[in-house]
Amino acid sequence: MKRLLNFVFVAAAAIGFLPAPAPAAEQGAVAQPRDAAAFAAFKQAIRAQYDLKEKAWAAGDYEGLVKGFYAPTAFTASEGDADEFIIGRARFLEIYKTYVADVTRVRIESVHTYVHGDMGWDWTNFYADVKPEKQKDYPPSPVRILFTWEKIDGRWMCTGDVVLLGRFKK
Repeated sequence: MKRLLNFVFVAAAAIGFLPAPAPAAEQGAVAQPRDAAAFAAFKQAIRAQYDLKEKAWAAGDYEGLVKGFYAPTAFTASEGDADEFIIGRARFLEIYKTYVADVTRVRIESVHTYVHGDMGWDWTNFYADVKPEKQKDYPPSPVRILFTWEKIDGRWMCTGDVVLLGRFKK
């Protein structure tokens, strides 16, 4: 049930049904979160997770990447893959074995973050260096990814991601 609530929370927050942080004083400024300490701790924790993902990817360690980054029941969905909704580490291990073989390096840039208690989300630009012979199989880099997060046993784990084409301008 908590996973379902996490998904509903993230979806509602992402499309604006939950209250956002207080409005910024001027156009284009970043709004301050309600709990600055919790926000800073969340940002630091997920940056460590992004670093883990980037380093494991560079090392070709798809197992360490999946088991260290994703919760056991994580999901993924991608724009253009409407018929495929992937759930669970076993399936992630299958797909990441191929991804890590085809993509030599990734970089994750956090763009917009929200946290509330033990749940949060982070919109990112995700950059991937795809092997030339595999580029036809992947969307142009970067893509936008919404990572959903839950604190599980005291550690922030990615509970899912949604991939959209294009990038965010900063």
